[in-house]
Amino acid sequence: MSDRHIYDKCPLCGGQNFKKFNEADCSGHDLYHPSLSPVITWNLCSDCRHVFTDGYFTDASNEIIFSKTHPHQSVGHDIENNRTRSAPMVEKVLPFAKDGVWMDVGFGNGSLLFTAMEFGFKPIGVDLRKDCVEAMIQIGIEAYCQDITTLDLSPKCRVVSLMDVLEHVPFPKDFLKAVHRNMEDGGVLLISCPNSESLVWDYLTGSGTNPYWGEIEHFHNFSRTRLYALLEEMGFKPQRFGVSQRYRLGMEIVATKI
Repeated sequence: MSDRHIYDKCPLCGGQNFKKFNEADCSGHDLYHPSLSPVITWNLCSDCRHVFTDGYFTDASNEIIFSKTHPHQSVGHDIENNRTRSAPMVEKVLPFAKDGVWMDVGFGNGSLLFTAMEFGFKPIGVDLRKDCVEAMIQIGIEAYCQDITTLDLSPKCRVVSLMDVLEHVPFPKDFLKAVHRNMEDGGVLLISCPNSESLVWDYLTGSGTNPYWGEIEHFHNFSRTRLYALLEEMGFKPQRFGVSQRYRLGMEIVATKI
């Protein structure tokens, strides 16, 4: 039985004109389990140039992967040093929003929310790892263990952050639609993910050391160009681009809800 549901069309544009682009071994990944395929197959859409895996995990496969948590994703991990790493991300948002509800989706160790609180925002966390959500609730922060597509918040969020999250989502358009629905008019989206449209990406791919081809939790490799087009299609206006100091090869984009 396959560990993935196979895409029959591009998850961004819906086109069926795609072909195999790359393969990578994921058996050395920390979250790998022998019941999962050791090979990740990547497709390239000829219509919109998006790169995505041949499929996304079944519920059973997700249970296996989410049964483990990376140490750096545990709430409170390296809390003092992560505070200084999170502050520049909050500062990128400040020209566009200075207060209100800040929802971090896939909050991991919680550092970004803890730091946003210091700047005057009200924190809300969303994560699919139950232990992380329970830990966040225990320290008094509102948190939800559910798919954001099922979430309807009131009041709406002034800021939503998706820090290295969108590449984990099987269908990014549905996900961004839910983000848009849960934001105030003029709200701010802070989003980061690896940028496949960079010289360093090509260099590491050429040397066989690019970590993202074998990243078992990722279903997409976004380029800046393709991500900008997707954001605009889903009702967001990109306002600022930056290089991430948080993860390798990452880009950080600030966009506003149209």
